[in-house]
Amino acid sequence: MDMDLDAINAERARLRAEYVKTERPPSSARGVHHTALLSSDVERTIRFYQGVLEFPLTEIIENRDYEGSNHFFFDVGHGNLLAFFDFPGLDLGPYAEVLGGLHHLAISVTGENWARLRGKLDAAGVPYQEESGTSLYFRDPDGARLELLADPLGEMYGSNVL
Repeated sequence: MDMDLDAINAERARLRAEYVKTERPPSSARGVHHTALLSSDVERTIRFYQGVLEFPLTEIIENRDYEGSNHFFFDVGHGNLLAFFDFPGLDLGPYAEVLGGLHHLAISVTGENWARLRGKLDAAGVPYQEESGTSLYFRDPDGARLELLADPLGEMYGSNVL
């Protein structure tokens, strides 16, 4: 695939100049209440997220939109939740990347936790890709792509993105 990288870089610079403002009003949002993913096996998901990644399970309730479905939540810090639904009886297919779908979910952790969690991924036999000494990309039991990022919230590879 041939790409005109000069044109892509020029378009990125144009968008940055037009839309990224140094002085901007505050967001109308208070924060991410939760991001919801799908689970094919509730207990396996709990074991992975709580056991391997150390995100405490905070609640499990019935999904109001689908009788018999669970809606369960993990604390990912800073007042943010990662939630899951299961849909028993719907026979959903495996995770697939599609336009408008989830590419990956990046979760900030301290450098110390990043190193410990990398060891837990190793111990659990979870393959990952390490980038720049601060990023680990891997898939959860249902194929969703996650990133553990040792950069502080609001920062990406030394650049302020907030």
